[in-house]
Amino acid sequence: MPGIANKMRCPWVNTAFPVYVKYHDEEWGVPVHNDTLHFELLTLEGAQAGLRWLTILQKRTGYRQAFAHFAVEKVANFKKGALEKLCEDARIVRNRLKIQATVNNAKHFLKIQEEFGSFDHYIWRFVEGQPIINHWKHINAVPPSTKLSDQISKDLKQRGFKFVGSTIIYAYLQAVGLVNDHTVDCFRHKELL
Repeated sequence: MPGIANKMRCPWVNTAFPVYVKYHDEEWGVPVHNDTLHFELLTLEGAQAGLRWLTILQKRTGYRQAFAHFAVEKVANFKKGALEKLCEDARIVRNRLKIQATVNNAKHFLKIQEEFGSFDHYIWRFVEGQPIINHWKHINAVPPSTKLSDQISKDLKQRGFKFVGSTIIYAYLQAVGLVNDHTVDCFRHKELL
């Protein structure tokens, strides 16, 4: 990718992997208002639990193929046979609990869409429609979770979601732009103000 070395990025970005750079430079922290993308990133953040984010990014295409391009209605209707096949699918993380959680979460995602009109309306109301802009000077100052992620995690769990602990939810909030946690020396911090 041209210009990789010329730009200051958040320290967590491993520039040896173009998929990492592309994700950081084009997606991470950009406000999301598309329910399909919300469902995808919520699923991927849950799948990452205990793994490296690079592993998930490298399997992202496989996840899209395996989970009907994150069409939530289709995933919510996956039957037991489909789940068994997914447990053998090397394109994704073959963790039965995470796979079952994705189908479970799709069903509850649909309920939120029905109640709020969209998942997007539901999630953005927690920040009154405006991203939280942080000004971290050092990556080690970025918390693994916050009161906001605690609140959303608790609400999602009460609604029946799985793999939505506070740390997972905070990573999701960073990914979908409810929180701008690019460090202040990163070129993306200012671009997303």
